[in-house]
Amino acid sequence: MREEEVILVDENDLPIGKMPKLKAHLDGRLHRAFSIFIFNSSGQLLLQQRALDKYHSAGKWTNTCCSHPRPGELTAEAAHRRLKEEMGMECTLNPIFSFSYRAEVENGLIENEYDHVYFGLTDTLPIPNPAEVADFKYVAMEVLALDLVENNTIYTEWLKICFDQVMVHYRKILV
Repeated sequence: MREEEVILVDENDLPIGKMPKLKAHLDGRLHRAFSIFIFNSSGQLLLQQRALDKYHSAGKWTNTCCSHPRPGELTAEAAHRRLKEEMGMECTLNPIFSFSYRAEVENGLIENEYDHVYFGLTDTLPIPNPAEVADFKYVAMEVLALDLVENNTIYTEWLKICFDQVMVHYRKILV
């Protein structure tokens, strides 16, 4: 099986090359990513708990799905592919905003990503892939906002970093 590669980008999200995913995380190279936030008709966010054997952020709670497009793959296409692979779901996804962040995670790895955020709305229940997801739950945004403060160590770094922006758009679009 070929090693997964990511798209290296500059600060404007312009592609500048490709690199094996693990090496990009070891070297802290800026690369393209996406994060998906799926809401139900009650406005609750679908969270996933990352599988316990993931190479970083294992067992942490995070947004519905997140990953990287492959070289030559459009980000929107990758988002649909990974939502199906991780959560066993299909849903219309709408691009909402992008942000860059850099965060050191365990095992000497660095998340340095230009992250495209998508929102989706569905009442379809997920059928998670156990190789990717340990558990899932729906949570009200106000409850999550409080828990991110009170229990922040159980959440991924990228969720904590982008949550305020997600909340702004959530209030504009879904409330």
